Amino acid sequence: MRVRFAPSPTGALHVGSARTALYNWLLARGGGGTLVLRIEDTDRERSTPENEAQILEALEWLGIDYDEGPISQVQRSERHQELLQRLLDEGHAYRSNATKADVDAFKAEHGAHRGYRGTDEGAGAVRLRVPDTGHSVVHDVIRGDATFAHEHLDDPVIARADASVLYNFAVAVDDMDAGITHVIRGEDHLSNTPRQLLVLEALGAAPPIYAHLPLLHGADGKKLSKRHGAASVQEFRDTGYLPEALNNYLALLGWGSEDDETILSAEELAQRFSLERVSKNPARFDHQKLRWMNGRYMRALPVPELTDRLERFTGRSGLRAAVEISQEKMQTLADFEPLAGFIFDGPADDPKARAKWLDEDGRAALADVRAALEPLPEFTLENVQEALEGVVAARGAKPKQVFQSIRVSLAGTAISPGIFETLAVLGRDESLARIEKALLG
Repeated sequence: MRVRFAPSPTGALHVGSARTALYNWLLARGGGGTLVLRIEDTDRERSTPENEAQILEALEWLGIDYDEGPISQVQRSERHQELLQRLLDEGHAYRSNATKADVDAFKAEHGAHRGYRGTDEGAGAVRLRVPDTGHSVVHDVIRGDATFAHEHLDDPVIARADASVLYNFAVAVDDMDAGITHVIRGEDHLSNTPRQLLVLEALGAAPPIYAHLPLLHGADGKKLSKRHGAASVQEFRDTGYLPEALNNYLALLGWGSEDDETILSAEELAQRFSLERVSKNPARFDHQKLRWMNGRYMRALPVPELTDRLERFTGRSGLRAAVEISQEKMQTLADFEPLAGFIFDGPADDPKARAKWLDEDGRAALADVRAALEPLPEFTLENVQEALEGVVAARGAKPKQVFQSIRVSLAGTAISPGIFETLAVLGRDESLARIEKALLG
């Protein structure tokens, strides 16, 4: 088995393309196959080294490695020219100066559904000859057979007048030369496939097995785009998602394991993945479900590893104690700063929280808290908890009425890790200093 992922470096790696890369990777790794990375950079105006670097960076971050490549399509132009000339020499292709107006005139005469047929003019663009009879059948593992009648297909342009080849020709040649056995790509490529089959047939090559993946949709049922939120792999990385969680979620968008298991490692996904279980219906990308899954992965990480990831994400150091008390409340790495950044930066400024929890009753509770915490022989989690529960009992109050006043005095907002844990991490001096400031303020 030989599969390929063939992105165009015209922008960052879209999450839909990342799923295509992942499915190719899973099939190769699960079936002992080879994954070829090909960069389809024939669009010289939009293809840039910077975009290629972004794609490679995204694949590396996702952990999607490849066995061959990256292979530049442009650098194979000599081979493309060789086979283009062969098709011309063998009569499978011809040169034509036909314009859109010529094509329209042909269809006006022969019928709108009749594929355009030109004549060899010895100059101009290169068109592939399409038979007038018969069909091209795309055998698709996911979608079943799709049949395209030749009489409806135009003789496609496969090279410009300057002999620079076009997409459908280059793709067919590159797949043939690389010995690709399975082409797994988005369903938006399905309409291109009969033209590629005709190129392969003219070259005497057997077609690969095709699998056209359903597109990803947003919650509104429309094709996933930037308006639905993060769209590129780097955007998900930069907003605090873990690569293993994103991979797991993407794998389940359109595919499901037989036992409907949700949390699956890359190794488990590779063992279970099969094209036959990929749905042909569009999958809806649910950001909330991804957040939930990412939270599951974050809570499963050992504290030292999560600390390391958060220190790299935030640029901070010495986060271990704060991470330990925050882990259960985070769903993304980006949740750490708003949840626990106050431990390092001091209280935030939230006027609504102060007005609600540091009113006269709140400050009275806070004064009792200070009195209970100051004499503690050791400022341990257990001693802090016992002291604060004593304050709640003595005041005959609900825990929230006391604890939220403490939380706002420490964090400046009504959001923080557990209150006992937060006090223990801040320590006696810093905790009492913040409480004192809140009482005075």
